[in-house]
Amino acid sequence: MVDEATKRTLAAIPLLKTRAGPRDKDQWVGRLKEELVSLIKYVENNKKQDNDWFRLESNKEGTRWFGKCWYVHNLLKYEFDVEFDIPVTYPGTAPEIALPELDGKTAKMYRGGKICLTDHFKPLWARNVPKFGIAHAMALGLGPWLAVEIPDLVEKGIIVHKEKTSSE
Repeated sequence: MVDEATKRTLAAIPLLKTRAGPRDKDQWVGRLKEELVSLIKYVENNKKQDNDWFRLESNKEGTRWFGKCWYVHNLLKYEFDVEFDIPVTYPGTAPEIALPELDGKTAKMYRGGKICLTDHFKPLWARNVPKFGIAHAMALGLGPWLAVEIPDLVEKGIIVHKEKTSSE
C-alpha cells in the first residue's frame, strides 16, 4: 500500500528510459544525463514543498555518489554522510545506500552502514527497471528508512543530537 503523498512524490520524479550501467560507455553518459535531470527535478520539488533533505554529488564518471542527508525529529536536525556506488549491473541492481556513521547502530543495516532495503524497496526497483534511478532510490529507499529509523534511534538514545552532546 502506497499513501497519496508517496504517489504524488513518485509521479513528480521523471522516469528514466536508458538501460545502461557504468560499463556501457556511451550509453552510460546518456543514462547519467537522465539521472541528473531526474535528481534535479526531485530536489526542486522537495524545495518547493519545504522538504529539502539531502545533497548529493558524484565523481566525474557518475559511479560514486556522496553527500549529506538529514532528518528533523522533535525540531532537531540530525545530519549524516551518505554514500553509494553505482553497481556494475545497474540499473538491474539498485545502489546500496550507506550512512557510515550509523554502522552497527540498528538491525536494519548491513556492514559498512548500508541501509536495509531488501524487503520493501528492492522488489519495487526490480519491477521498474530501467525506469527508476537515483532519485527514486532516495525517495523510496533512503527517505522512508530515515523516517522510520532515526526517530527510533533517537528515542532509544543510540543517537544524540550534536548540540545536546556539546552542552553536556
